[in-house]
Amino acid sequence: MGPVARALRLTRWGMVWEQAARAFWPLGTVLAAVFAAFALGVVAAVPGPVLPWLAGAVVLMLLWTAIRGGMRFRRVRMADAVDRLDRTLPGRPLAALSDRAAVGGEGALWQAHLAQMQARAAQARAVRPDAGLARRDPFALRLAGLVALAMAMVFGGAAQMGQGIQALAATVSRPAATNAVPAGPSWEGWAEPPAYTRRPTIYLNVLAEGQVLELPKGSAVTFRLYGGGVTVTQDVGPAVGKDPQAPGFRAEASGVIEVAGRRFDVTVLPDNAPVIRAGAAPVRRADGRLVQDFEASDDHGVASGQAVIALDLPAVDRRFGLAIDPEPRPAVELVLPLPRGDRHQVKGQLTEDLSRHPWANLPVSVSLRAVDGIDQWGEAQPMHTVLPGRRFFNPLAAALIEMRRDLLWSRGNAGRSAEILRAVTWQPEGFVERPLYLQLRGAVNLLEGPALSDKLRDDLAEALWQAAIQLEDGGLSDALERMRQAQQKLSEAIRNGASPDEIQRLMDELKEATDAYTDMLAQQNQQDPSERFTRDQPSQQITGDQIQQMMDEIQRLMNEGRMAEAQELLEQFNRMMENLQVRQGQGGEGQQGSSGNQPMNRLADTLREQQRLSDEAFRDMQEQFGQGQMGQPSPDAQGLADRQRQLREDLGQQQGLLPGQGSPGGDQARRQLDEAGRAMEDAERALRDGDTGGALQRQADAIQSMREGMRALGDMMAQQQGQQGQQGRGEDGQRPGGGDRAGEGQSFGQRPTLDPLGRQRDGNGNVIAGGDPLAEGVDPARRARDLLDEIRRRTGQPERPQDERDYLGRLLDRF
Repeated sequence: MGPVARALRLTRWGMVWEQAARAFWPLGTVLAAVFAAFALGVVAAVPGPVLPWLAGAVVLMLLWTAIRGGMRFRRVRMADAVDRLDRTLPGRPLAALSDRAAVGGEGALWQAHLAQMQARAAQARAVRPDAGLARRDPFALRLAGLVALAMAMVFGGAAQMGQGIQALAATVSRPAATNAVPAGPSWEGWAEPPAYTRRPTIYLNVLAEGQVLELPKGSAVTFRLYGGGVTVTQDVGPAVGKDPQAPGFRAEASGVIEVAGRRFDVTVLPDNAPVIRAGAAPVRRADGRLVQDFEASDDHGVASGQAVIALDLPAVDRRFGLAIDPEPRPAVELVLPLPRGDRHQVKGQLTEDLSRHPWANLPVSVSLRAVDGIDQWGEAQPMHTVLPGRRFFNPLAAALIEMRRDLLWSRGNAGRSAEILRAVTWQPEGFVERPLYLQLRGAVNLLEGPALSDKLRDDLAEALWQAAIQLEDGGLSDALERMRQAQQKLSEAIRNGASPDEIQRLMDELKEATDAYTDMLAQQNQQDPSERFTRDQPSQQITGDQIQQMMDEIQRLMNEGRMAEAQELLEQFNRMMENLQVRQGQGGEGQQGSSGNQPMNRLADTLREQQRLSDEAFRDMQEQFGQGQMGQPSPDAQGLADRQRQLREDLGQQQGLLPGQGSPGGDQARRQLDEAGRAMEDAERALRDGDTGGALQRQADAIQSMREGMRALGDMMAQQQGQQGQQGRGEDGQRPGGGDRAGEGQSFGQRPTLDPLGRQRDGNGNVIAGGDPLAEGVDPARRARDLLDEIRRRTGQPERPQDERDYLGRLLDRF
């Protein structure tokens, strides 16, 4: 039968392998060791007097193992294979099928017996061979031979094997009684190209006669001389080292090397300087970051690159605060981010935030430079442009930034800046809030006092920057006023022809301010404060979807370049929002929805309290600056730190009550809240140490982490409620207790509103699934672009650990 024949054939070949392995494994081990000794240069390293005896011992061992293997090898017969296979089958059917019945051979019982044995024989499978080498080789010598063979295949070479064969041949041909010095190479030489070329080292002894030696410029050529009378002459470069037995030199020009009668014609390959080209002029993004494209190339790869930014003083408009000569300031040197791996052709993008630099928005010259492995450098043609920086649309913020620029330009502008700040703070009622007023008056006192030191000037510039940022980005307690401010800045940007990135950033701010305003109305369940101006006018009731649709239409018009229509629709939107009234629904399912949202509501309260605490810490920093006590703990610092500690402890208690433990959304929410807790702890420590600036940064991190945690928790709750809603519907698509959501559900007076995260929810407080889970106004594409820019910037910083830079490089390769 076919299966039995195949199983017998494979079993027999397996038994042949068993016999060969048992008989000849010692011979194979010795052969592997001999090959490894030749390939790894062991034979060439054996002293001459010992080599003949060692070679004889190896030959005897080879003969002995070969004869021993031949005597132990046994021919495998087919009967042996049948017997081994038959022993693995129940009832030994193969032997039974070869039997002959003595009586009743044609009977039904005998035929049934044969049929049963045939069925069992058809199940035959080849027997796995087992030579039992582990038992026969208790010291694992065969494994040692295999390891030596593998090392020889990986690390060995033809040159070492040739030397071993030459040494052995010389030993065999030499008379046994001679006392001459063992023959061997009288010299050895190596040519090692520079590491940045990634070329291998060349062993000169194995080069053929007349072969031209091509070396990159700067290659190190070294020799090792054995015995006397051997000299090296060359004209390719300066000598390196003073040992006469180990001369060396560096190849700088083509020439000839002669050693012990051997001549090497050397051709030095030129190493061209790298070439770098800049893309278009630096681009300013909406957040004020500089973006510069570049391309670089080198015949052996670019080693590093940098961008040098210098002030273009002749192009500066020398008026107002810039009329005085500037104080000396070094040029800005930025490291160009280079990719890992091949750097022969490099395309990259430099991204850096220089919005705080004194030269921001001033004419500068940008020079790009690339350096290769031997410190040759190439430089692109300098570009004359305006250094990208952040633009401020709030008039007071723009004035503060201008005063900051003048102070950093020269401390001689202190008197002029003090006069302008006095004018800004004259009759501040209704124009400048009191915390900012106190800060500016303190700045006036500093400017009119003794000469400013470097540290005091820098602290004053930082305080002015923070105040301008606070004025520009928000910090207004009235959400309606913040929304109006965002709308006015967007309108002014459209009228002034701002860049698309700047308009997009202002549009995102307007969306965020609008969401905050509608959230406030939904949470307080009260009328719009603007109704005190329009009490006699009918209020307009709209849903969150309608607000989003109108903002999407404004966005579409701006994207199409129809700015006039977008401006008109924006004004209509502003008037509509002033008359907006959002009501929370009331109905029979209200209690059920509120219980599920209780953890979310507590987290929202904690988030708002953290935001208020951050605002108070900023005002405290302003007061410190106004009193000239920057960097010192204020009387209110301990109280702020205690409140920060209470918030952290309250957040820790809430984490134990969060739903969804063990689910992906719940675990993600807990991780984000853990990050928020650690940031709160760092902020508390900074407040106690008097580092208000550091505390503000960690408080901002805590706010961001809490938002991420609330987003994850809200998504999980929305998914769970969606699943429960599907299970609660009958086959007719309606709820068991009444009408469906789209029909009778509206009879309870429920209206979609927005939760603290900007998501739609019905009148019962249930989050409506679908859409953007967190309407924060952040463009995902812009966020991804910013992350990639930050990764590129960190990759190009040589002071970072190599493991971190490798990890960042893998991220760039993947995304």
